[in-house]
Amino acid sequence: MSFDTNITLPDPATGRAVYRQHARDWLAANLPEHMLADSLNWRAPTLDESIDWEAAMHKAGLAGMTWPVQYGGHGLTLREHLAVNKEVGALMMPESVSSIGKELAGPIIMAVGTEEQKSTFLPRILAMQDMWCQGFSEPEAGSDLARLRTRAVQEGDSWRINGQKIWTSGAAKAQYCFLLTRTGTVADKHRGMVMFAVPMNTPGIRVAPIRSIDDKESFAEVFFDNVVVPDSARLGAPDEGWSAAIRVLSIERATNRMYRPWRVEAELTFLIRACKSDPALAGLLSGSHARSRIGAAQAEIDGLKGLIESAVDQMVAGAPIGARGSLSKLYWSETHQSLVALALDMLGGVGPKSSPLARRAHDYFNNAYLFARAETIYAGASEVQRDIIAQRILNLPTELQA
Repeated sequence: MSFDTNITLPDPATGRAVYRQHARDWLAANLPEHMLADSLNWRAPTLDESIDWEAAMHKAGLAGMTWPVQYGGHGLTLREHLAVNKEVGALMMPESVSSIGKELAGPIIMAVGTEEQKSTFLPRILAMQDMWCQGFSEPEAGSDLARLRTRAVQEGDSWRINGQKIWTSGAAKAQYCFLLTRTGTVADKHRGMVMFAVPMNTPGIRVAPIRSIDDKESFAEVFFDNVVVPDSARLGAPDEGWSAAIRVLSIERATNRMYRPWRVEAELTFLIRACKSDPALAGLLSGSHARSRIGAAQAEIDGLKGLIESAVDQMVAGAPIGARGSLSKLYWSETHQSLVALALDMLGGVGPKSSPLARRAHDYFNNAYLFARAETIYAGASEVQRDIIAQRILNLPTELQA
């Protein structure tokens, strides 16, 4: 595929509206129609196509907006980041195949990495030369990172790692894993945790793909059997793993994929358009029950937009992400689950004689419904988010938090 990357990016001083218009124009001119999930010409892009597309987006100023220029970024603010995300969300394009690298590994390397690590890793992430996976969850720990068991033992200028991770997104295609380990025992809880940037081709690493309910193998188990890495692979101080992990999770919950409310809105628009395209479904839209549910969905989307925009305003003003990330994560995951459930209800009568757009929508929302089951689990289950909100935002007494 060929994309227009010989462009002059707008001066941020001209305002966010100009930068957003640049994003809108470039996407309209360059996004292949087969990458639009609400198009009858849709087909799943290959990995190589996705890599080429995301590399072009970066060159066009639509990725790495807030990363420093010296590390391959564009040196802009969260406001430009949000402006671009609104346009990305309005189009039903594929999710990034390198979201973990760009949204998690990159920010944590900038926060705790050495200058050499920043110069080495960050430009390659944005250029789509390296993809990353996140080695956090474990079979005996789940979302409770304080119970992880993967152990790192220092041996001179290197570390020997043994353990297992699970639900590791993108592990089969990743070149690196940012891996959370511990130096002591589970009884140490959050003490003695160390994070590493581990090349996935290191001897002793085995990746076992997991086939999920949507018949995909995007997750994997990753086994570390006497994996030896140099001390230069360590991210942060030897006892900084827990605080680094908390930063990662705060970033993941608050600032990643800010396009989500605009994408959910695009899905709602697609659902309505698909129903209108089919005489047997069009009548549903005039019913009071469906109209009430559609209205409620739009209200939830508008509320989520406001929450994201408010969070950006506060962070630009210098406020830390903190626990507000849990509000965003809880809100968008449950809002999206409600939307795809509504879609399946409305498209339940779709069959071979239905309109082509209705059949396309049925296939899309069936897959979206299955994947959305995980959205209230990954990046911290909804129960975890409610505990954080109760403790750190509402300051509820312990007896009222259950």
